[in-house]
Amino acid sequence: MTTEAAAQIAAVPDHVSLRFGPYRAVIGTSCASRESALSLRAAAFRNGDADTDRFDALCLHGCVTKRTDTALVAFRARLIEDPDALADSYTGQNYDLSPLHRMPGPYLELGRFCQSSGPPDVTALRLAWAALGVLVDRHDIRMMIGCSSFSGADPETHRAELAFLHAHHLGPKALRPNRASADAIDLPDGPASPTGLPQLLRSYLAMGGWVSDHAVLDRELDRLHVFTGLPVDAIPAPRKARLRALAQAAQTSPLDLAPAAP
Repeated sequence: MTTEAAAQIAAVPDHVSLRFGPYRAVIGTSCASRESALSLRAAAFRNGDADTDRFDALCLHGCVTKRTDTALVAFRARLIEDPDALADSYTGQNYDLSPLHRMPGPYLELGRFCQSSGPPDVTALRLAWAALGVLVDRHDIRMMIGCSSFSGADPETHRAELAFLHAHHLGPKALRPNRASADAIDLPDGPASPTGLPQLLRSYLAMGGWVSDHAVLDRELDRLHVFTGLPVDAIPAPRKARLRALAQAAQTSPLDLAPAAP
């Protein structure tokens, strides 16, 4: 990265930059972070074709790299202050989020979270969450929201995992989103297993997250997703402490990651 590009990134108020050994996590609006994220998104969601939409201009773009500019983990994050703006979020296209008005914001919408092919790089994933924790603290985020997706839009392929979510991880009835999509299906009952849960969803659930009582088929991306909510206050204290310590160890600028961050 050139000195000029680095200066441009540093000028962005919501820029986050963490280094941990050979790893670097960046969240911001710079061309460098956005292009690295879009490149991995294209591979993960579109078989190499461009993956962009109107929400990209409203979001910060994050990626984690190791020694090169090639992203190991990528995502986008949108800060939402006003509950009324939830309806115009990416998640709000598929779910009626009006019940979340009972949960005070601000909110952070996390989307297009993906990782490079091959075995998960645990350090890269943890650093991504540590960087997101900086945003959570900086903006006093009260709840993280998003769509956690399964690869493949056939519900029968994911029946055991969906039944597991239905049995163990439904959100509070008063907060669960209502249906807003013609492609919504109820989470099933029956034999349940967590074996095939996506990595992002596992992370959410381990931190106290919950899901909607229905899933939505995304035929365009050949995915099936569930709404996922994570109240920051629900994150276990030990996990907060571990990610806080990682963020502090990886800081390249003085940031105060409070215990409330994930």
